[in-house]
Amino acid sequence: MAAPSPTSAGQAAETQALAYLQGQGLQLLARNWRCKGGELDLVMLDADTVVFVEVRYRLHAAFGGALDSIDGRKQKRLVLAASLFLQKEPHWGNHPCRFDVVALQGSHHAGRPLQWLKNAFEC
Repeated sequence: MAAPSPTSAGQAAETQALAYLQGQGLQLLARNWRCKGGELDLVMLDADTVVFVEVRYRLHAAFGGALDSIDGRKQKRLVLAASLFLQKEPHWGNHPCRFDVVALQGSHHAGRPLQWLKNAFEC
């Protein structure tokens, strides 16, 4: 049996993250929201807070784990994409916002629970 492609593995991780967050009471506003500056994996609502969720999947931790892959450059791209989202969807502009990261690691996540880091970085 062939290993899943990185794209399909990433999509599966995103689907798992979405189901988990919905189970925690968050509501989906947008998935794979694309703009010139990048993409937002999940945009969710946690009570009255708009949450921009970056889902990171890594098969191995050899080159740094999933959480370690959110560097300053990636953070800037997420902030830019979030700003563009709020411009396109102005009714969310008066809500508090935060950036979360959901990290999954290992083949089929190897029985490891996902890691949900709320307020992963400030902008």
